[in-house]
Amino acid sequence: MNTIKEQEIYKNIDLWESDELGCSKETARISNFSVEDLQKSIQLQSISLRIQKDVLEDLKYIAKSYGIGYQPLMKQILKRFVDAEKQLLLREEVEFKKEFNKKRIYG
Repeated sequence: MNTIKEQEIYKNIDLWESDELGCSKETARISNFSVEDLQKSIQLQSISLRIQKDVLEDLKYIAKSYGIGYQPLMKQILKRFVDAEKQLLLREEVEFKKEFNKKRIYG
């Protein structure tokens, strides 16, 4: 179960990702959460990524059209890809096991 601090951090994630919070003097405020608290609660890992300039510009353009930053868009893209690949791998594993069991049972 999440701690109260973690619940506080989670309830505003969408607002931070869409830049509704933290991007203006009206919405910005000093948080009492430490960086460690925030990163631990949302389980983010910082990475360095080299990407072609034209691809990055396209990502920024697409993100702007959705009203989000390009980094949240990249996270969404990667998450969708990973989820789809995991589904594909699981389906392949299930099919393999079905065939294996069929051969074992029927010879």
